[in-house]
Amino acid sequence: MVIWFKDMGTKIKILFLCIGNSCRSQMAEGLTRFYRSNVIEPFSAGTKPEPLDPLAVEAMKEIGIDISGQRSKSVSEFKDTSFDYVITLCGEASESCPFFPAKTKIIHKGFSDPPVLARNEKTKEQKLVHYRKIRDEIKNYIMGLPENIL
Repeated sequence: MVIWFKDMGTKIKILFLCIGNSCRSQMAEGLTRFYRSNVIEPFSAGTKPEPLDPLAVEAMKEIGIDISGQRSKSVSEFKDTSFDYVITLCGEASESCPFFPAKTKIIHKGFSDPPVLARNEKTKEQKLVHYRKIRDEIKNYIMGLPENIL
């Protein structure tokens, strides 16, 4: 396995940005921390934060990752934090992405919104199908980091 660092011993800092920071960006942060923490320091935030989605927590717990201790954060909490990359995970976040210093590379990698996909489902199990699908799509993307963004 190739280890990527910005410079000797420094991890790449990535902010996963969504609107609500309640589901997709939380999953991305948890997945990155679990699978790629040797090379990436992950963060997540939202432009309009909402409470952590319990079905996202449950879908992540199914694969052995506990994000229940994470919390939704506003992107404004990171105004003094320097990131190497900001990855927007939804179209609206991409369109309303705040200003970041020139050295920060902004990448858009959109994923469907599990709560929207699950909106018309009747049971919790039917809803979780959508959360699992998006979780697995995000995991596949995360497993390619940082190589797929360098």
